[in-house]
Amino acid sequence: MSGTFPSDKRIQMLCSALSNAEGKSTPINAPFTGKKLYDLPTGTAKDVAAAASKVRLAQVAWQASTPAARKAVLLKAHDLIVKRREDLLDLLQSETGKTRGQAFEEIFQSASVARYYALSANRVLRSRGRRSAIPTVLRARVNYQPKGLIGVVTPWNYPLSLAAMDVIPALAAGNGVLQKADNQGALSVLALREAFVDAGLPADLWAVVTGDGAEIGDAINDVSDYICFTGSTATGTKVGLRAAAALRGASLELGGKNPMIVLDDVDPVKAARAAVYACFSSMGQLCVSIERIYVLRGVAEAFTTEFAKRTRELRQSAAFDYSSDVGSLTLPSQLKRVEEHVKDAVDKGAKLLAGGQSRPELGPLFFAPTVLTDVTSEMRCSGNETFGPVVAISVVDSETEAVIVANDSEFGLNSSIFSGSVRRARRIAALLHTGSVNINEGYRASFSTVAAPMGGMKSSGLGRRNGSEGLLRFVESQTVANATGYIRLPNTGAEFSKLSGLLLILLKTLRLLHRK
Repeated sequence: MSGTFPSDKRIQMLCSALSNAEGKSTPINAPFTGKKLYDLPTGTAKDVAAAASKVRLAQVAWQASTPAARKAVLLKAHDLIVKRREDLLDLLQSETGKTRGQAFEEIFQSASVARYYALSANRVLRSRGRRSAIPTVLRARVNYQPKGLIGVVTPWNYPLSLAAMDVIPALAAGNGVLQKADNQGALSVLALREAFVDAGLPADLWAVVTGDGAEIGDAINDVSDYICFTGSTATGTKVGLRAAAALRGASLELGGKNPMIVLDDVDPVKAARAAVYACFSSMGQLCVSIERIYVLRGVAEAFTTEFAKRTRELRQSAAFDYSSDVGSLTLPSQLKRVEEHVKDAVDKGAKLLAGGQSRPELGPLFFAPTVLTDVTSEMRCSGNETFGPVVAISVVDSETEAVIVANDSEFGLNSSIFSGSVRRARRIAALLHTGSVNINEGYRASFSTVAAPMGGMKSSGLGRRNGSEGLLRFVESQTVANATGYIRLPNTGAEFSKLSGLLLILLKTLRLLHRK
């Protein structure tokens, strides 16, 4: 099926749900054409404060609702996401410039997250007994309470997926959400929210504000009980420091310079064809996409030849159907960064095997997927995140060398290993300093597994989203313990004198029985 740009009526309907009241707006352009798509209403810090008050009021009732009621809302939202997929695909393509197939990944991810937390939240968060220091004499249980208001700041590149992975578990845990959607991805976020509201979510429970990043982002950080941020390491560090100053928790998914290791036991042709997607999906504008490939010498020539050939054969267009392999960059700033990185590398001696130039005949922000070799450390694309369709291939002589160069980065978000032996790849994976490792895939194996934690090491972030870890960040644990009265605990010296011997026997017995 094919789609088109959203109608003015549809845009107005979505924008009417924004928690903005100042009457200001900013023009949003379509990446495919460079022409204005619509004028986005934008807010201020005052709008954030007003929205926060409504969220907090709605959250009280939401927390008091039953787990079964929250589950029903999330499952119905799942069904609406699937049902409304064509509208969501149109919005995603219009705002981001990605292909329809790569936009579909976001639909799949968002629905998966809704289903996972609908079915798992109650199990993870139910009250549980814990073994006390003196069995039968003392008892303890651990309860979980929602933190309250969760601030969420999401970027433009994956507006549905990245919103879903923070917003949905926050709601499932009984919280309210105040989100700053990036201006370029606001329509997609609002359409996702619309599905949840139509599924029965109280409208005030999930507020969305757009506007200046620093003003709105800081304001949301200040009114929240916990903050989630996805974006650059530089900005994320500031977000984390602001939260820490208020003793506020934060989860931060930040930059990456993700490596792929290609071992010498692969079919180089099959590996190259699979690796191309890992590098150029969404034009490389994905935090977990691959920007560095280290291939063992034994298969380097065959792999590199096939990889460059397959890259040159990618179909690139602005089509609103499934005929394109790659689409457009999203913002002029992205095109500028990609052009600068490629020019700098070529000027300093890098060899260009594919791409390397913009494609204005397709649209203002199109750039050909680019493959470089002979990249050295003084080149800007070597250690800095390009966040675009540029990958550097380097030849290594051993597994050890591959691991060393893969880990030689300030980032540690995602990595990939291609091997004919999963056992061999798992052994190497344990040596890589990244939050996720994909075997014979670039990023989708881990990214789509919403039951497993996702996050970065080193400068790639703090905390984890997805899985039970992604849910537990939004609650406070509370221990409730009581004395049973079977034996009165000692209060005086004389009472300790009588009971200390018995307590020592208890310690030794529990140790002998290996009881916790």
